[in-house]
Amino acid sequence: MEKRSEQDLLSLPETLPLLPVRDIVVFPYMVLPLFISREKSIKALEEALSKDRLIFLVAQQNLNEEEPSLKDLYQVGTVAIVMKMLKLPDGKVKILIQGLSKASIKEVLRTTPFFLVRLENIKDPFITEITLETEALMRNVKEQLERIVSYGKLLSPDLMFVLESVDDPGRLADLVASNLDLTVEKAQEILEIFDPVQRLRALNEVLGKEVQVLTMQAKIQSQAKEEITKSQREYFLREQMRAIRSELGEVDERTKELRELRQKIKKANMPKEVEKEARRELSRLEQMHPDAAEASMVRTYLDWLVEMPWSRSTVDSLDIRKAKKVLDEDHYNLEKVKERILEFLSVRKLKRKMKGPILCFIGPPGVGKTSLGRSIARALGRKFVRISLGGIRDEAEIRGHRRTYIGAMPGRIIQSIKQAGTNNPVFMMDEVDKIGNDFRGDPASALLEVLDPEQNYAFSDHYLNVPFDLSKVMFITTGNLTDPIPSALRDRMEIIHLPGYTDIEKVKIARTFLLPRQMEENGISPKELQISDKAILQIISQYTQEAGLRNLERQLASICRKVARKVAEGKKEKTVIHTRNIHRFLGPPPFLPDEEQKRNEIGVATGLAWTETGGEILHVEASTTPGKGNLILTGHLGEVMKESAQAALTYARSKSKAYRIKPEAFNNKEIHIHVPAGAIPKDGPSAGITMAVALISVLTGTPIRKDVAMTGEITLRGRVLPVGGLKEKALAALRNNIKKVVIPYLNKKDLTDLPSYVRKKIDFLPVKHMDEVLRIALAKNRS
Repeated sequence: MEKRSEQDLLSLPETLPLLPVRDIVVFPYMVLPLFISREKSIKALEEALSKDRLIFLVAQQNLNEEEPSLKDLYQVGTVAIVMKMLKLPDGKVKILIQGLSKASIKEVLRTTPFFLVRLENIKDPFITEITLETEALMRNVKEQLERIVSYGKLLSPDLMFVLESVDDPGRLADLVASNLDLTVEKAQEILEIFDPVQRLRALNEVLGKEVQVLTMQAKIQSQAKEEITKSQREYFLREQMRAIRSELGEVDERTKELRELRQKIKKANMPKEVEKEARRELSRLEQMHPDAAEASMVRTYLDWLVEMPWSRSTVDSLDIRKAKKVLDEDHYNLEKVKERILEFLSVRKLKRKMKGPILCFIGPPGVGKTSLGRSIARALGRKFVRISLGGIRDEAEIRGHRRTYIGAMPGRIIQSIKQAGTNNPVFMMDEVDKIGNDFRGDPASALLEVLDPEQNYAFSDHYLNVPFDLSKVMFITTGNLTDPIPSALRDRMEIIHLPGYTDIEKVKIARTFLLPRQMEENGISPKELQISDKAILQIISQYTQEAGLRNLERQLASICRKVARKVAEGKKEKTVIHTRNIHRFLGPPPFLPDEEQKRNEIGVATGLAWTETGGEILHVEASTTPGKGNLILTGHLGEVMKESAQAALTYARSKSKAYRIKPEAFNNKEIHIHVPAGAIPKDGPSAGITMAVALISVLTGTPIRKDVAMTGEITLRGRVLPVGGLKEKALAALRNNIKKVVIPYLNKKDLTDLPSYVRKKIDFLPVKHMDEVLRIALAKNRS
């Protein structure tokens, strides 16, 4: 192949075929191979080979464009000569080209079957003399290129020798730029700088930035290498230390730790499959580097395995009389619960191997559900652990996290068992009716395995990943209501209702437990404070409104603190609290009893209602006014109470002849039923017969007896259906000095659960039909 002389370069043809190139900008004096596959490019190559082998190379702006148009190409490119050409089997063509001179597109003569363009040749300005600045710039470029090579940049071995003989700044810039890995945009920017010195200056800036990047890269690599060298050195020294200790007969810390773990595994008395898993993990730990991240995870896992009470149990105290004494010491009444615990102890005494019961205490706040669990543990001689399930939404709280997660821990069940240190504690789970669920799972469903005696003998926590026997654990759950507990979970538990305490029971509990405890906590002796039973009863009825004892204890604590202040100020006389001076310590009473009816009234019936804080009386008022026969219901009533009122009205219509109610009374009068207080929501079927009595009373003009209260659901045919909460309702009647209570006949069986003094003071009147209710409730004389 002939080399073209400078004279030849001055006489380049004006029109040449155009070849678009991707990923590279071709500079003058640059020799490189190209692979050509596009049909248009091959046609342009053939045109060049058929003439003087010259072709115009220009870079694409959009590298992804397969069929670029002129607007996708840069305007400045390089005229090159095709030195070699080779056709490949797959249809592609490989060529070797050498850049000759820069040129720009002056005019497009043809676009098919290839680009043919008219060019304007671009010559570098002729430099007659190399100035000192230019000489310094050329030397700086060469030195920076040498530094780049010293940092390991791969460049052509002959490039440095060629550059030593180059004294033209433009040619030097083109040679260096063509051998650097520049982006297409940056290389094109340098190509389009026509002044040689300016082009060299721009290239010098690029080289300076590249030197800075390579310097920082070398620094980072050096730091990493130093860290690796340091770790290797520490490992080598540690191994030397181990060898020296071995020669001296000493044991290093790691070997000592592994030996202790092996002994703990042996002493833990694990089940065979658990011990097998523990030994497998110990073998893995022995093979790990002590500083490895996984080593600490395996070590923690083994600590959990060896510390779990696989075979450690407490011996149950099977003395039935002693257990009864302990339960009576801690709690007053609650006979059903105490009887169930003594039954368990009796069976346990006769049969050594038995599954632990799963009890569920349901009752209002403050009735002693949690403290009862502690008493049970004390009576049995077992350890006591407690967790609260209120607000739990993550299933992992029960089952634990898998060990693949950072910071993984066992669930709260396994954590509490480890905390107890035995495999048969009394395990209390509070607030079982307040479990939530979300995208992290359903904790209530996870509890199904825990609280199922047929499954919990092999409970598998996600962290331990080995079965643990929970069948010896006595599980006790607590809650306020049964409705929010899922039916599947409720089915697995033996539910015991704690309905709350009567006023008399509260007085005895306050005298026996609460007052002595508050006096001790506030540093008061019996010589400094005395409270009468009537004063305690007044606190219960007028300063608290609850089924439990928490507010009562708070009020007693408030009295004790005020007395403690008097004692601290030097007053030595004994403080005696009675009904006349209690307001000085607790202020005016917030809950005053309802005013008693002074006489029998028309349309005012006394009902009984159940609330979470105990029972209450409910006055149902009925009245009629001229109108179109509509039924008006007020008093913030729920849907069930509204339906009860409709049922009562229908019953009254059906019995209009029997009670001598004129038909026009239903058509020409508005019937209004109101249940005070209007701001308090009310619902439930218990007021059905009360509404019917008030309705028939106002329609017949017959007064209702003031000394009779009633509760029961009504049907359209007048049948009286049973209701719940009879104990609380009876206590409410007793507090309000009501001596006769009408109850459904089917609730007669529930009277055995009432305290004997309540049955003596109240005359309970079981009824089957509404006719019986009216005979009892309505006064004989009409107004």
